[in-house]
Amino acid sequence: MNPIFSFIIRTLAAVPVMMFTGLIALVFFHQHFLASVGYAIAGGVAAHLILALIMNVYFLKKHQLSLKEYRYIRKNLKEANKKIRRLNKSLFTNRDLSSFKQRIDILRIIKKIQKMALKEPKRFYKAEPFYFSHLDSVVELTEKYHFLSSQPKKNLEMNQSLLETRQTLNELTKILEEDLYQVVSNDIETLNFEIDVAKASIKMKKESKFPDKNRWSK
Repeated sequence: MNPIFSFIIRTLAAVPVMMFTGLIALVFFHQHFLASVGYAIAGGVAAHLILALIMNVYFLKKHQLSLKEYRYIRKNLKEANKKIRRLNKSLFTNRDLSSFKQRIDILRIIKKIQKMALKEPKRFYKAEPFYFSHLDSVVELTEKYHFLSSQPKKNLEMNQSLLETRQTLNELTKILEEDLYQVVSNDIETLNFEIDVAKASIKMKKESKFPDKNRWSK
């Protein structure tokens, strides 16, 4: 779940608990106003923490992850966010028009993989080569390309290096596409299975409506 959205939900749930706790302490237990405020704050904080624990347990159960696994995945996704910010900076401060489409494609694929892994952490395991190898390669190459292309004067060697970097990034784009396909591979298999089931159901429906036609066609 989105951390900000989760925090808002917990806060909205904690506020009524806080008010109710303060009211109970003030009216029924005849506490002083300041003491009632203290009890109210304690009740709100307790409700916030308990709800956070419940939501975390539900999230882990839903995605079939242990707390240790989730911490490991979350740590790597945070590291990936830092790399993506570096990539974003090097891609869009680069004024080289010849590689503009390539840069857009690379960023689109990478953000798609990261978004899916953030939403469904278990998908991270399907994209481990991306997180531990391919993303690093893309970041390093784009930063190198940006540095070279931003030089005011370029010699033959620099131009050759830029060309080779573009070609390598093209190859890496194909690898990133394969990473994305791997992340959604289970969804594709599920979709194909559902299509087969739907086709079988439609066929049975047609045969039940026109039994005589099916018999004579044989």
